[in-house]
Amino acid sequence: MNCEDIRAYLDMIAAEEYPVCREQKLLRDHVKEAFQTEDLLVDEEQLEKYMNLQKYFSYELFPWEKFLFTVHNCVYKANGRLRWPDLFCMVGRGAGKNGYLAFEDFALLTPVNGVEEYHIDIFANSEDQAETTFKDIYNVLEKHKQKLSRHFYWNKEIIRNLKTRSELKFRTSNAKTKDGGRPGKVDFDEYHQYENYKTIEVAETGLGKKTFSRKTIITTNGTIRDGPLDHMLERAEGILSGKLPDNGLFPFICRLDRKEEVDDKRSWHKANPSLRYFPELQDRMAREYEDYKLDKIGNSSFVTRRMNLSQGAAEAEVTEWKNLLAASRELPDLEGRTCMAGIDYASTTDFVAAGLLFEVEDFWYWITHTWVCRNQASLSRIRFPLEEAAAKGLLTFVDQVEIPPELPALWLEEKAEKYSIAGLAIDKYRYTLLSKALRYAGFNADKSGAGNIKLVRPSDIMQIAPTITSQFANQRIIWEDNPLMRWYTNNAKQMMDSKGNITYGKIEPKSRKTDGFMALVMAATRIGEISGWNNDDQENGFEEVYTF
Repeated sequence: MNCEDIRAYLDMIAAEEYPVCREQKLLRDHVKEAFQTEDLLVDEEQLEKYMNLQKYFSYELFPWEKFLFTVHNCVYKANGRLRWPDLFCMVGRGAGKNGYLAFEDFALLTPVNGVEEYHIDIFANSEDQAETTFKDIYNVLEKHKQKLSRHFYWNKEIIRNLKTRSELKFRTSNAKTKDGGRPGKVDFDEYHQYENYKTIEVAETGLGKKTFSRKTIITTNGTIRDGPLDHMLERAEGILSGKLPDNGLFPFICRLDRKEEVDDKRSWHKANPSLRYFPELQDRMAREYEDYKLDKIGNSSFVTRRMNLSQGAAEAEVTEWKNLLAASRELPDLEGRTCMAGIDYASTTDFVAAGLLFEVEDFWYWITHTWVCRNQASLSRIRFPLEEAAAKGLLTFVDQVEIPPELPALWLEEKAEKYSIAGLAIDKYRYTLLSKALRYAGFNADKSGAGNIKLVRPSDIMQIAPTITSQFANQRIIWEDNPLMRWYTNNAKQMMDSKGNITYGKIEPKSRKTDGFMALVMAATRIGEISGWNNDDQENGFEEVYTF
């Protein structure tokens, strides 16, 4: 193996001037063994012609990119076929994978590839993502329009080489429109976004009808588990460990070896082979890391996309315990202030919580009360000192078969005599049981526009969750000395869905209640409607608040 672009990168892995991950070390062994045991040829003349095309780009390929380009496009078996026609490249966000793909696709459209009508389709789950690489090539053509217009035709939907008649197009996840193609190459951008193989299978159907058919997959890690990406990673692991033949797949993986390495900035190079060349990216990632430490679920993409570690079904505490203790500060005089009310309950035979949320100069102040049904079967499982909370006036026991809906409604009615309640928020699926009592108290969900109740959907919670996290992290939520609220909030967990949205659940559904916290969440979904209303008046002790 005398090719400089291959040897240079393999030497970099061996030298470990910067840390490299386990998969890169295994890949080095895999490539060396292939060249030692197989009759392989690197077409260096073709490679040189390809590399000369870098003059049209505003960047040169990094050593890892030259290595990838060479093994994917210029290494041939004795029968003249490509040794590694399929490339799987998983590198951390910011490494420049779209830049690599743009150069590769541009090069393969040209006569250097030696195949006419070598059409290339770029697939992604969204049009914006699918168009990313296409736009990169489009901008190259626009920049060198005077010279390249003799060789290419292009518009915002298609790029065509005039001599080879090879075309580049971008496509999205609507699988119905992909049948019948005869591409020379198929690209998948951000492979982690695919939940199934529907689009993938249709896209790949036409491969094999052209000489030197290729496939390129570029991606970071993601949040969808047990999908195409996880299956590809499992296959790649088998190849690199020697348990599976590669069958033409070249698995290039850069990621941390262990979760603990996220705290070692030098280890970040394992996930991003370009990081050494980008000092500004290093600074950016350092800032993102600080955000990640404050909110590990809200900023979990730092681990999944920057470090390429699988998170699984992400769950985490709502906030650190120190922030719950910080919320136990004294409330200012809120009389006359505007607020939003929130109610939450799972069942009127269990717990019901209501509260008022105020916002003043970015601080949130929470006044709340809970009703507990003494006759519930699960009460004996609860280890929290409910009797002490009742003695402090934080909750009221109800000695009936259920909690009458009138109780939280009357509480709100009483509070309305002291505070200005602008509206109420309650879970959409819990409203019915309380609707009549709330109407008598002056709250209704009239859809004509006269209503003052918001029926909260999961999407509303997903929108406000990052703000709630920020308020806790900055210790801007205050509810006085309320051990019940600390218990409620500490019992809740953040959960992330496959699209990165955050919602809340119970750590343990029977003995650990979250009603008071979820009542706060309900009210928070409407806090934006009164933001700034309480900021002008500095009377009633509010000036003292900012000395905490």
